[in-house]
Amino acid sequence: MARAFKASRKGLTCQLEPAERELLRNLFADVITLLEPETPAHADPLAALIGLDMDVSEPTDPALKRLLPNVVNDDDAAALEFRQLTERSLRETKIGALRAAALSLESDKIVLTGDAPQHWAMALNDVRLVLSERLGIRTEEDSERVHALHDWSQADDVDSYLGLVYNFVTWLQEGLMQVMIDQLPDVADESWLV
Repeated sequence: MARAFKASRKGLTCQLEPAERELLRNLFADVITLLEPETPAHADPLAALIGLDMDVSEPTDPALKRLLPNVVNDDDAAALEFRQLTERSLRETKIGALRAAALSLESDKIVLTGDAPQHWAMALNDVRLVLSERLGIRTEEDSERVHALHDWSQADDVDSYLGLVYNFVTWLQEGLMQVMIDQLPDVADESWLV
């Protein structure tokens, strides 16, 4: 049984069973596969360095579109131009976080230090975005329907299984985020600003 993240002297820690670690490893790998660019990095070294990709287009897969949304909604040309300038580096950043999170799954006890909590937060968020799209979560009612799933023995179809996986990833992410928030400096104590 998984134990939620908590702060310790070593870092942020949690305990996961082997099956839970394998599930997360597979989820991270699936999202990495989804994010892998269809075309190799641009042959122009400068374009590759700055992440410019003239071959991109808006994703057709709704889950990938959730991960890589248009930031300009009312101007197709501006949306494409922004995507050309940013999408490759965004994909690489997301893939890097997913790979870093996957590497930390090698032991029963997960210990996150340095940038690892941020990598995990990004990775879990991206997994949740994909799962929520696959489950069709659009409204509060949809969310409540999925969150009502609790019993793994009653997962008799793909959607109920995905819903339970979504709830597990949500629980893990919420616990991590709460510990990360608790680690922030006290805003009332402004000495950290100096």
